[in-house]
Amino acid sequence: MGLLTDPRAGPGKVIKLLLKWERPLCFLLYISGIAWILLLALPTFNDNTYFSENALLPGLVTKESNLEQTSKQYYLELIHEMKRYPDAMPYAWLAAKLNQLQLDVFVHNFSLIYPFQEQRYTGQNIYGIIRAPRAASTEAIIVSVPFRPVYSIYLDTAPSVALLLAFAKFCRRQKYWAKDIIFLITEHEQLGIQAWLDAYHGVTSGNEGVLISGDLSGRAGSIQAAINLELHSMKISSIDVKVEGLNGQLPNLDLFNLAQNMIAKGGIRQTFQRRFDIKYKDKFKNWWYHFNTLLMMIATQATGVPTGNHGLFHRFGIEAITLEGFEKPGQQNSDENFYQVGRIVESIIRSLNNLLERFHQSYFFYLLPSTDTYISIGLYIRSLVLIIAIVFIKAFSMWQRLQVSTSIENKKSTTSKQSKKDGFDIGTITSEILWAHICGVVIASSPHALTYIGSKLWNLRTEDSIYFGFAAITVLTVMLPLYSRRKMKFKNAALICVIASVELATVLMCLAMHNFSLALVAAVVYAPAILPITPKQNSTSKFRSVISFLWILLHPFVTSSVLIMCYTYINFTTEPFLSILFRGYRAIKQAYVFSIMDSMIYGNWFYNVTISMMLPIWLLFWNILCSDSVIHS
Repeated sequence: MGLLTDPRAGPGKVIKLLLKWERPLCFLLYISGIAWILLLALPTFNDNTYFSENALLPGLVTKESNLEQTSKQYYLELIHEMKRYPDAMPYAWLAAKLNQLQLDVFVHNFSLIYPFQEQRYTGQNIYGIIRAPRAASTEAIIVSVPFRPVYSIYLDTAPSVALLLAFAKFCRRQKYWAKDIIFLITEHEQLGIQAWLDAYHGVTSGNEGVLISGDLSGRAGSIQAAINLELHSMKISSIDVKVEGLNGQLPNLDLFNLAQNMIAKGGIRQTFQRRFDIKYKDKFKNWWYHFNTLLMMIATQATGVPTGNHGLFHRFGIEAITLEGFEKPGQQNSDENFYQVGRIVESIIRSLNNLLERFHQSYFFYLLPSTDTYISIGLYIRSLVLIIAIVFIKAFSMWQRLQVSTSIENKKSTTSKQSKKDGFDIGTITSEILWAHICGVVIASSPHALTYIGSKLWNLRTEDSIYFGFAAITVLTVMLPLYSRRKMKFKNAALICVIASVELATVLMCLAMHNFSLALVAAVVYAPAILPITPKQNSTSKFRSVISFLWILLHPFVTSSVLIMCYTYINFTTEPFLSILFRGYRAIKQAYVFSIMDSMIYGNWFYNVTISMMLPIWLLFWNILCSDSVIHS
């Protein structure tokens, strides 16, 4: 270790080679990481899906259900009730139907206290339990549906509720269940399922005093798996299997394979990311199609936002997926089609009923380029490792140059009989790093203060207060270091750059252990951007101005605003430019509020990681860019 840290030892041959070829090596590693991501969609890098858990016995059960007529009857009755109560869930009707099936029926009350205006919203969940006749109620399976009223902005789920009731009626007559089956109908989308899960496990997942989960009157066994149904029509032509959960968590791959296998055997087309499996003869087209599917999964997973109610089960160790059914316009034979959907649900639940233990044998970390292939973590993690390596190389190279320069200065001072040059100013370095992180923590906790100030002084709405507050913070964090241009010792600035680089690489590595997609996106964007950021004596060059401009674009608030604006443009390309700008402006405001609320209610990391970790790192590099570094004190 002395060879690496002792300035008197001098750099070895390997280190000299590294310092000489640092930039070409970093460029090569970055290109290799990007190339590896592109190669992941090739069939050579994909494995065919298979079952690791033999106890599932998929497809070996004799299907007995015929839910078509019962589902249609429930559907017509439910539509009638929904027209009577267009803005609310028909609690009495649902409870009555579950009671008629002789289930243990319970109502769960919960409330949400909106943190910025202290308004209280209430909701109810209804659930019924079939107790396992062949076991001691120690384990359970959930079949859930999010109820959506007539005026909901989301797609209708009334067919899902009808199928749930029909399936509950079928299950009530069977005697082979080894696990309790919970039939859960939730209100207010993910709020309802989060409140129910918190109450079931006796915990609070988000901030205290925001989502009041209440108490449950009845419980079943330990929940092993959950299937969330979102069927939007009685004519289902395809079923999309959703897996992305909160903070990028994924269910066990065996559960995804089980659903895809049963859907295929049921004669209905299966999709992933709303895309069918298409095999092109042209190899490039085939690669491009699967690469787009892979990118869609990475983009979805990186946000940390669940794609359905299933995504909130994962934090409790419960494997869950959402089956979303879509209608094809002009489809015929709807009765026979819904009969197949019912049998698919039956086969999945009966396979889960066969489980002897929790899912554990297959992968929990994977990427999916199609419905029948997957990429294991051992393959895709290499792309991120290659990209993160360039950050460590930059930090190591700069540290070695500091050691060499210190050794040279000491020799000169000894020869000329002068005192040694001053070393690092630990107080200055510590204060720079500390203040950057304090700033991140203060900004992360600022929405309450911004909302209060905006409403009291200018009578602004919550989203306007937060948006303009963040805009002001962005301007301040950019302009203050730019105009102050403090003098900083070269060694201090270089060491801060080393520490910031190591911190960035460490944060990305830690993120990759939980949400690979978020770490990958951040690494692809920030890793090459920090390479040209080094302390310089001459900070007025054109090249340095270009770097400063590009680094401003990578400010977390600026980057998120640009991405949302681009997304708006892609989805509304036919509208006038001013209309697109207005839509993008509104989307940015809403995105900020939703991200903060997701953090408070569900514990989504995206907002906290961005503001508390990435913003301080951005500030440290920005201070280096804006400072006038000098070699001597």
